[in-house]
Amino acid sequence: DPLPPPLPKKQLQRAESLPEPGSSRRCHGDPEPRAGSILYSIPAAPLRHGEGAPPRDRPPWAPKKPLTKSQSLGEPLARSSPRKAPVPGLKELTFGTADGELGQLLESPAGVCALVLGCQEASLARLSAHMQEELVGPEERQQLLQAELAGKRWAALGVLDPQPCCQSGDAWYFRVGFTFEHRQLQFAAKVPKPCCSSLGVQSSLGTHCSIQRLLGHFTDRLPRELVLPGIPGKHSQGSSREEPACPAPQPVLQVLLCAEVPQQTLADFVKGSHALHRTSPGHYERLGCLLLLQLCMGLEHLRGQNVAQGDLCPENLLLVECPCPSQSQQGQKEPLGLSLPRLLISNFFKVQEKQRPCSSSQEQDWRQGLAAPSPPAAAELNVGRLIYQILHVDISLENILGFSSKRLPEIPSLSIYSAGLRRLAMLLLHRDPHERVSIEQARGILQVLLWGPRQELFARSRKSLELLRGWLEVKRALLLLRFAENSAGARVSPGLEEWLCCQYFQGVTEHTLYQVTQVLYA
Repeated sequence: DPLPPPLPKKQLQRAESLPEPGSSRRCHGDPEPRAGSILYSIPAAPLRHGEGAPPRDRPPWAPKKPLTKSQSLGEPLARSSPRKAPVPGLKELTFGTADGELGQLLESPAGVCALVLGCQEASLARLSAHMQEELVGPEERQQLLQAELAGKRWAALGVLDPQPCCQSGDAWYFRVGFTFEHRQLQFAAKVPKPCCSSLGVQSSLGTHCSIQRLLGHFTDRLPRELVLPGIPGKHSQGSSREEPACPAPQPVLQVLLCAEVPQQTLADFVKGSHALHRTSPGHYERLGCLLLLQLCMGLEHLRGQNVAQGDLCPENLLLVECPCPSQSQQGQKEPLGLSLPRLLISNFFKVQEKQRPCSSSQEQDWRQGLAAPSPPAAAELNVGRLIYQILHVDISLENILGFSSKRLPEIPSLSIYSAGLRRLAMLLLHRDPHERVSIEQARGILQVLLWGPRQELFARSRKSLELLRGWLEVKRALLLLRFAENSAGARVSPGLEEWLCCQYFQGVTEHTLYQVTQVLYA
């Protein structure tokens, strides 16, 4: 019988759908593989020793021999070959991984389940790293910018606004411009107030999304056009503009160049959000949880480097507008108060080896921790106070010292987050240090408040590690599906809230969830 005519060369050959050695090579004249294309993402299997082109008496698309029942579609035929491809790690697995390599990982249903879960965790880690780079910029580019700014002073910078863009409790901030790699960049010139500089500590901190990044520093006379309230010889806004016959010399001040330009402080945000809290309590209190979460993550980073926040108060916490809006904000234009800003810690000091000795009275320790803003042991107490301040509940030092740990000011129940924030504040402000939760535990509680598991999960099933493990696996899969669907819908890149969510599901375990929910829902 005559041989059937060969198929056109530019059509996908049937042999390419079966990873059979020697039969999935690209024919001469076929187009080169396209990057990112699913059809061309599967690499061709290499030829084994002694294998050549198909015999002339059969077409190239015909299989060499039929598959047996014991062989799967993704399994190479020569199982007895002593040469085995190395088993790839989970971080190396992609959609284009050869089926011969995948086959070594699919020997049992349990192995398949573990493989899928491991790939999900690795994918979340890659997504999280990509989002962080989008938020803070590539580390290599920052190092190049730091080298370019070395030795530069006011003369090399363009002052974009003579008025401070933000005034915190310890510094003034001015928007300045600088040309780098043919682009006009904007960053902040930080002028510390007297006795408030933390340059020595800040210059040694690593990169973190909640820590102010230092690009450079110098000491120079202040430009005459800058409005710096409280400095002798500088005219403040609204004062007379007449120059004296013999103007006083400009003060010589230390200046720190910071990558982020702050819009306002947390104190400004809280003061201007009374109406938002009243009209949209759920949205506002969720923003409060996200801001507190960023603060706890930054404090954890500092403690890992033996550094503490200098004065943990709303006036010293900066808010920066994110470079890209969150996906939840697409299709609608929200006021500035509804968007989630980045929270930055900007005031630091080095923790001394010798700490203040604990007194014999828990009451005395509690009062000293609230009254002294700098000891690192007081961070939990100050974060507890911040919860009340964000929720517009009076919690001044004079008031809180009149309450016991079981009679703290009442937080009204306005949203699904109110009870959890009330519980967290009580645990952070507890007089007994053994009953007080740490910053790390507070971060876990805030994550559970934001993304679950919520208490209704345990309404029908008794809480167990198995239940929490199943919940965690399903939520990870659904989170990845959400990212894929949003990407296919041509929506903007994930923002800060998505990055925080990724951080949570990337590292949490069922054991951590069990402990946190025990404390939160007690």
